[in-house]
Amino acid sequence: MRIEELWRYPLKSGRGLACSELELEPWGAVGDRRWAVIGAEGKKVTGREAPELLRVAAVPIDGGGIELEYAGRRLAVPTPAAGPLVEVNFSRLPKATDAGDDAAAFVTDVIGHEARLVWQADPTARSVNPGNGGLDGETLSLADAGPLLLASRASLAQLQEWVAETSSPIEPVEISIRRFRPNIVIDGDEPFAEDGWSRVRIGEVDFRFQQICDRCVFTTIDPDTLARGPEPIRTLARHRKWDGKTWFGIRLVPLLGDGGPGTIRVGDPVRP
Repeated sequence: MRIEELWRYPLKSGRGLACSELELEPWGAVGDRRWAVIGAEGKKVTGREAPELLRVAAVPIDGGGIELEYAGRRLAVPTPAAGPLVEVNFSRLPKATDAGDDAAAFVTDVIGHEARLVWQADPTARSVNPGNGGLDGETLSLADAGPLLLASRASLAQLQEWVAETSSPIEPVEISIRRFRPNIVIDGDEPFAEDGWSRVRIGEVDFRFQQICDRCVFTTIDPDTLARGPEPIRTLARHRKWDGKTWFGIRLVPLLGDGGPGTIRVGDPVRP
């Protein structure tokens, strides 16, 4: 097995950036999901509630920060190292750094109601929930539950076959791997073989299996058209539902010894 694709998501729920390599830190890929949008009273805003965020590109810029791009407009946002701390409702992270009024105006225009852009200054401040398979001392970015997500093409192919069994042959439903927002896409072995891993070596980096990833309504939004539909949750509920949830892909924790760094690249071998 080998890596087929690598993805980074600088802005939580923003457009993914395809990469030829990912530099890793203990809490995930460098620059992955350190920025997010919040609404009133610090409530996080994601693509579940505001699908238009999927069309926002956030590209890292020299010297730190990101450039936001949406509907032909661009805004450079420096890393707000000295910005004010604001309350946010991310689990196990009570505060984040506000990115300023210009950034707030930009994201407000994107989602259609008042919002602010925030930055996670210290990725060691947010622990991985033990209820999600986290161990003592493990931390993560603003990702939902784990540092990295791996998805398999073999598993996707099986899912696509299941979807085809009930979809219209006139209007077949194609499930893009991008719906699952993985960091690492591998060519796969047997479908869902990754569920049984305990550790895996990718390139020259070791990873600990954290948990199988539970999937939510976000996956039912087409990342290109933003159209909503019942898939893939409907089909996963028939074939991959237990404990009241549906499951696809796995969360991984990089094992970097003294804290890193480590780098993985497209084409690297994957050895469970």
